[in-house]
Amino acid sequence: MLDPKEIVSKMMKDDQMSQWLGIKIKSFTKGNVICSMVVRPEMVNGFNIAHGGITYSLADSALAFSVNAFGLHAVSIETSISHHKPVRINDKLHTSTEVFSLTNKIGVLQTKITNQDNILVATFKGTIYRNGTEWE
Repeated sequence: MLDPKEIVSKMMKDDQMSQWLGIKIKSFTKGNVICSMVVRPEMVNGFNIAHGGITYSLADSALAFSVNAFGLHAVSIETSISHHKPVRINDKLHTSTEVFSLTNKIGVLQTKITNQDNILVATFKGTIYRNGTEWE
């Protein structure tokens, strides 16, 4: 079985969305692969704040990396996000994921997104499905 760094590296290799977002992996641990990214001008909406899909996509990637790092293929089957503070151009965002429950088939995780001032800007919750296939 591959270690978390090998799994996330494999995932990232073909993950065009995470690459486009500019996601950088800061640490590789089972259940909490910490990611960061910087908000670029083309990521803001008409209110000059980051489009909600930007923080959603960052959190979705962090959750996927975090749960797959356990060694089994996993995909989300239900997700939601709460936006707490506006995110602006040049904000540096960081993730932290916590596993609430994880079985051989189903898991529930939460990813928090903070900015460069360690202010919580969004909370993302996801339910995942594991199909039993090991990463190799």
